[in-house]
Amino acid sequence: MVRTAVVVGAGIGGLSAAIGLRRTGWQVTVLERAATFRPAGAGLVLQANGLRCLEVLGLGAAIREQGRVDVSGGTRRSDGRWLARIEAGGLERALGTSAIGVHRAALHEILLGALPDGVVVTGAQVVAVTEDGEVAYQHQGRQVMTHADLVIGADGVHSTVRRLLWPEAAAPVRIGVTAWRGVTPTWDSDLVAAISWDRGAEFGMVPLVDGRIYWFAAINAAPGDPTDDDKARLRARFGGWHNPIPALITATNTVLRDDLTCVDQPLTTYVKGAVALLGDAAHAMTPNLGQGANQALEDAVVLAASPAAPMG
Repeated sequence: MVRTAVVVGAGIGGLSAAIGLRRTGWQVTVLERAATFRPAGAGLVLQANGLRCLEVLGLGAAIREQGRVDVSGGTRRSDGRWLARIEAGGLERALGTSAIGVHRAALHEILLGALPDGVVVTGAQVVAVTEDGEVAYQHQGRQVMTHADLVIGADGVHSTVRRLLWPEAAAPVRIGVTAWRGVTPTWDSDLVAAISWDRGAEFGMVPLVDGRIYWFAAINAAPGDPTDDDKARLRARFGGWHNPIPALITATNTVLRDDLTCVDQPLTTYVKGAVALLGDAAHAMTPNLGQGANQALEDAVVLAASPAAPMG
């Protein structure tokens, strides 16, 4: 008998779980509330754990084609002085695999492409979930009811599944950090993958395979601080930092800003009956170690490898 799964959320964790489950014989439906997929986000760094998970899913080669694997890296002060540095190849020798910077949209496209047409249902807003696997969702103006042997809540930090079945769960909290992310046009000069620090602020940069640069910046700031002009605020805070940081900011057309949040009170269990949470829906974390996407991949691969659906 074919086992069935419904995955709520078509982000990195949800799509990876769907791919893993299908590889072990499950029939999977992914419900995504967005009506259409658009290139979203900026970049991310796939670390050793995330890359191993993508290898398990059969996507290692496709991902490596989208990332730079031969880049030196390290940590610097805001004036450019190196605090620590690792040459190209050193990380792979130490960990058995390199870290790869990729555009989030490229990773998402590869994951979507690994699923057949019809598996992902867009414009599907989940409104009810029960512990025995009943799911109700709104789609094209009508309510649809379905039942699955396994329901996976992979719907992000503001998870509907967590709210419905874990009403006792603490809400996400702001941590007092504002972050910006951007991707430059093609960059003419070589640079290393580095993170630079100053008191209460940091700036990171990661070369992408197509010649663009993914960068991120963060400062300690009260949530809701005025941000009428993000680039002006970035230039004011980082304009005196070492090259090429000011130039990267100036060259970027679209800058994304977030007041960072996390779920800082763990649940006693991430499983209720036939329902399991993964990724940010289960344990949303701050991006200090770049592990959000990587641990969502871990969750997905471990869950897909489990011998049976979770049962409490």
